[in-house]
Amino acid sequence: MKTSLSKAEPPHPWKSGAGSLREETAREAPGDAWKGPLTRPVDVSKPPRSNLSAEPIKRFRLVKYLSVSSLIVFLVGTFFLSWFLSNRARAILLKKSEQYALLVAENLNHQVFFEFTLPTLMAEGEIRLSREHQYSRLHRVVQNAIRGFAVQRVNIYDPEQVLTYSTSPDQLGKKMELGEHFHRALRGESVSILEGPETTFLGFAWRNEAWQLKTYLPMWEERPMSWKRGRVLGVFEIIQDISSDYETIHRFQVIIVSSVLIFVSLLFAALLIIGRRAEVILTARTRERLRLEEELHQAERLAALGEMIAGVSHEIRNPLGIIRSTAEILASKAENERQSRLAGIVVEEATRLNNIVTQFLDFARPKTLEPAVCRIEEIIDRILEVFEPECQKRGIRVERSYQTGQYKLEADANLLYRALVNLVSNATQAMPEGGVLRLESALVMTDSRSEPAVEVRVSDTGAGITPEIRHKIFNPFFTTREKGTGLGLAIVRTIVDSHCGTLDVESEPGRGTVFVLRLPLRRPHPGGYEDEATP
Repeated sequence: MKTSLSKAEPPHPWKSGAGSLREETAREAPGDAWKGPLTRPVDVSKPPRSNLSAEPIKRFRLVKYLSVSSLIVFLVGTFFLSWFLSNRARAILLKKSEQYALLVAENLNHQVFFEFTLPTLMAEGEIRLSREHQYSRLHRVVQNAIRGFAVQRVNIYDPEQVLTYSTSPDQLGKKMELGEHFHRALRGESVSILEGPETTFLGFAWRNEAWQLKTYLPMWEERPMSWKRGRVLGVFEIIQDISSDYETIHRFQVIIVSSVLIFVSLLFAALLIIGRRAEVILTARTRERLRLEEELHQAERLAALGEMIAGVSHEIRNPLGIIRSTAEILASKAENERQSRLAGIVVEEATRLNNIVTQFLDFARPKTLEPAVCRIEEIIDRILEVFEPECQKRGIRVERSYQTGQYKLEADANLLYRALVNLVSNATQAMPEGGVLRLESALVMTDSRSEPAVEVRVSDTGAGITPEIRHKIFNPFFTTREKGTGLGLAIVRTIVDSHCGTLDVESEPGRGTVFVLRLPLRRPHPGGYEDEATP
């Protein structure tokens, strides 16, 4: 009796077919007067306050760096997560399928040996699968053994790699080149090979093809009543179609990657919004710091200049008073018309010089504020009454628009009157051929305070201000008039600053100029604003 599958038999008992194996492992207005375009003041060492918004500020590109770096981190993290999930899921699936194939092989080996090999040898003395009844009996045993298991195909090879049995008998009896996997199985190892389409780095397949797991296991000779195994009679090739499992893992991977990408997109959008807001705040704070620095330097410069002007003006005024008084006495005692006329010229020029000295003193030592409740519209109306003859003479049409409602302003009306007189005077002198003088008032909200502010806009349709001199117009003694002192706008700015307001200029050559004066309804005190608003 023969009890082995021996290659010495002529034909080998397990010879009858063949198969194949594929291995595939993815963001202020002319002084006393001006004839042409003027602009806003400057400190000799710092850029003018009104030009801060135009000065290029080196911005820290917070949004750029935050966006790019976070996007790179998020994308790399997403790719790594997808790769990890893909490979981890594949490893788990392979391990599970290998264990499943091992279980099937154990059962199959037992069933084939005790229900086919042993009985056939006892009955016929040899195994020849070329005999139809033996092949049919083996086929029934294999089908019974794998019934209920997710096995696509079972192949049995003899030690010479000849396909002796297959549940799909297309290549029975053919010798196959199965490579190292087969020889490892002959040495008692179990080897599994995953076959399927090529995959990307993230584990996604390029083509929609089936996934198969081929497991090679030794076919042992069973020894009843013993835990030991006998020699290897052949090799089982168990093929499992794991496409459905891979599809489940693929769907799970798509859900995970999509969820992560959606989360990353939302987080990136939130960071982008926060970054843009932070960049706006940083830029605004930088501009505010530069403005405060410029104002500090300008204040220091004007304070030193004011002290010098006050001293010189005081020294000039004393002898000037004596000259004027003496000239008036001489005029009253003149013996002829010529002497009277000459004395009158001295008095006139001394008066003019006294006015200039007065302007110097006003600039150097501004009057102490005497705030009281007033309305800006009443001040404007008074000024326009004074300038009405001049406007008619020059052919200037006057327009006004008041939108302050019932609110009143707490300020020094006399000083505001002087400031607005300077602005209106400059506007009329800028339109020698006529034009439109427009004064507007309105209540506006500012960024720096929660209290509303009175905004006064004095606009003309004159020649406008050229950029070349825009940064000089608030400088003391800067003027484009031959007889001007250049202190008008400097005094205006001093008055506005003393009311804690702002003065800006908007101008384009050939399109006129607009001076925008903003004053808080209540002057801030050292401890904050007063308790109640002025109705």
